Amino acid sequence: MASPVAAFRLRSSPDARRIVRARGLRALVDGLIAVILPGYLLARGFDTFQVGAVITATLLGSAAVTLLIGLRGGGVPRRHLLQLIAVLMIATGLGFATVGGFAALLVVAAVGTINPSSGDVSGFLPVEQALLPDTVPSTSRTSLFARYSLTASLAGAFGALAAGGPEGIARHTALSLEQAQRGVFVVYAGIGLVLLLQYRNLTVGGAQPPDQPPARLGPSRAIVYRLAAIFSVDSLGGGFAVQSILVLWLSLHFHLSTATSGAIFFWSGLLSASSALLAPRLAKRIGLIRTMVFTHLPANFLLMAAALMPTAPLAVACLLARSLLSQMDVPARTSYVMAIVRPEERAAAASVTNVPRSLASALPPLAAGWMLEHSTFGWPLLLAGALKAIYDLSLLAMFRDIRPEEERVPSPA
Repeated sequence: MASPVAAFRLRSSPDARRIVRARGLRALVDGLIAVILPGYLLARGFDTFQVGAVITATLLGSAAVTLLIGLRGGGVPRRHLLQLIAVLMIATGLGFATVGGFAALLVVAAVGTINPSSGDVSGFLPVEQALLPDTVPSTSRTSLFARYSLTASLAGAFGALAAGGPEGIARHTALSLEQAQRGVFVVYAGIGLVLLLQYRNLTVGGAQPPDQPPARLGPSRAIVYRLAAIFSVDSLGGGFAVQSILVLWLSLHFHLSTATSGAIFFWSGLLSASSALLAPRLAKRIGLIRTMVFTHLPANFLLMAAALMPTAPLAVACLLARSLLSQMDVPARTSYVMAIVRPEERAAAASVTNVPRSLASALPPLAAGWMLEHSTFGWPLLLAGALKAIYDLSLLAMFRDIRPEEERVPSPA
């Protein structure tokens, strides 16, 4: 049987490589921002509840952009949509670096592209998800999405590791920590400019032929709506444990520094990346739905266990063990959605399944910030694990018999 690494030796097009490369660049700065954001906001004088409010605003803004793409983006070439979001990313980075008051920063967070989580919740995601299946044969779809996820995990890990950089700069220069961290957002804007140039070179996602207008959901509507609803339960739980909230909890409960948290999430990202290598192989053996559930469920129990650990090393061990399993469902989930709809419905399906997920994950950080303001115990982690476990069991019960075509057709001997 082929090794897990062999799943990544697929012959992808230049467009696929550009999209995967762009995902890696976004993940690099997202991993950095997610770790430094709580400390940056606290250093500026905001309290824990306000930190949660800013995180909530970023997620609500991402949901709004994704919804706008779903409702109004059908007539705009997808390549141009990606370029427009890249421009918004540039403006967001500059806004976070220069805006002063809490209210103004809240507005920038709401209309911008800052991502406080280890996954992608931005408007880039549904557009790229819809484009990627057009760049490879259907038999390579899950492997390509696994590569997409692997690249993001690896880049996000190194971004998290770099979170200690501003502290080092502040120690060896005349800059304060806050000033050094402001520079990170300028870097974020610079990456947005690089992405703008990357997306300009895409050949897929151009103007839609006049006789082939973008399709809305048709025969797939019912199943996509059911998936969107069940994915929202997962995201509702995930919102209580986005990476910025985990960093905040580790800081308040165990007094870990930003640099230490960055190192923890570096190893967490590497472990998540290693799981992406196994996802395509496991999906071929047991199917996409079972891959999603049987890896995700134990990960959620480990998240809940972390909240109960009496010492930082034990809590971190649970979080790292969770990382081995928690992201294996990501390429399987995306591949599943793209497989069960018609090709012309993929953009609509990506938007419909991502918007409710973004909305569901938006409010929990506000509640988590309030909880941590009153107690440093890991209540947000317990809620996250419980809700995500409910999602896993519901997904298995509702969709285990609904399989994509490649799982229904026996593989040749």
